[in-house]
Amino acid sequence: MSNILERSFKVLEHLAVHPEGKAISSLSTELDMPLSATHRLLAELSRCGYVRQEHSQGNYMLTIKLVSLGLGFLSASGIVDIAQPLLDRLAGESGELVRLGVVDGDELTFVAKAQGALRGLRYDPDMGLSVNLSCSAAGHAWLATMSDEQALALVSRQGFGQPQDFGPNAPTTVKALLAHLETTRLHGFSRIVEVFAPGMSAMAAPIRRGNGPVIGVVTIAGPLMRLTEARMEALGPALLQTTQELAMTSSGSALLKNRG
Repeated sequence: MSNILERSFKVLEHLAVHPEGKAISSLSTELDMPLSATHRLLAELSRCGYVRQEHSQGNYMLTIKLVSLGLGFLSASGIVDIAQPLLDRLAGESGELVRLGVVDGDELTFVAKAQGALRGLRYDPDMGLSVNLSCSAAGHAWLATMSDEQALALVSRQGFGQPQDFGPNAPTTVKALLAHLETTRLHGFSRIVEVFAPGMSAMAAPIRRGNGPVIGVVTIAGPLMRLTEARMEALGPALLQTTQELAMTSSGSALLKNRG
């Protein structure tokens, strides 16, 4: 049974990053599963309403059911009521994309956002994906609250990632990452320039109740031509104020209250 469940989740997670769908043969090959087992899993997932086939002999793709479950969970958790007004305010002040990431075990996942850019280039990457800790402002903000040993243990489990997938300044060694974390501790918030992606910069600060564990992170991200080093320095107080207010009101959300 555990093997069936594991394979089912592998199929769902794979289809989640391929909205155009996948042929059964491709799923079988890419997930290293027998074709017959893949067919049985897709048939069961289709019966339960999580997967549909585009047409006879066509690609399999996710239905909206998983999205509905996720949105329903976020709505019931109270996270939108608590966080959205604060994110909207910070987005309006910064004029950039503001996001809230929530700590869940060893992972950090973005669950809410507010777009402050009204014109020009808008930076708006995918939501709901696990954050790469070594190459993101959000990851640095969280890791900097730990000891170097704890932070490196977490990164070693996730990995540094492939350099070609990030910006030219992405840290690829332990020494480079620790330098970023030390700078973050000195300032109280992280700042990165062309680390996560070329031409982009970002900053982030942790949400923490007193001396307890970090429950989440707030980020501001945008194109480097607007979100310069000087601009990030100027936005630091507003970012920290937002995380402090979220920490104080976090008990109003089941999702944040139960973190840590």
